[in-house]
Amino acid sequence: MTIPNMITLLRFFLVPGVVFALLSGRMEWALAGFLVAGISDAVDGFIARNFNQRSELGAYLDPMADKLLLVSVFVVLGFMGELPLWLVIAAVSRDALIVGAVLLSTIMAHPVEMKPLFVSKANTAVQIVLAAFVLGELAFGADVGPVRDGLVLLSGTLTVASAAAYLVGWLRHMSGYGEGKNSGG
Repeated sequence: MTIPNMITLLRFFLVPGVVFALLSGRMEWALAGFLVAGISDAVDGFIARNFNQRSELGAYLDPMADKLLLVSVFVVLGFMGELPLWLVIAAVSRDALIVGAVLLSTIMAHPVEMKPLFVSKANTAVQIVLAAFVLGELAFGADVGPVRDGLVLLSGTLTVASAAAYLVGWLRHMSGYGEGKNSGG
């Protein structure tokens, strides 16, 4: 077990703490846990890259820990009425679509190689900023409605664009398009 993998596992344990803090009205603790998770993500990535500590396990665990935290925070913030439900549903549905597509292609013996797309990276970055922003607003009692509204719209747009891009790529992969096979047009 590498040091980055141990740090990633600790991030998994932060998720219930952040959720509990949110549901208990301890917004400062929720924000602190979210920020600690973000910093630990950067630290484990730095260690993995610069100290030859990359591992196949880490390649799976790291994005899972990030996604679990982000989805959990989005769901709770939606439940609390701090994020619009349409955005929460879109974000969770996008992730479910991706996981379902990967599982289905694996079951069908045509596994798809997952490569993060630029639109997906932008989507995740905006979702993280939005979650941190809302947590910060709640922790400090601030209200910067227009900024939050802009982040919500940008997040929604990127979520839909990312889901569409992955869906198109998956459909091409599953039909054999671009893989040297005759797709039977």
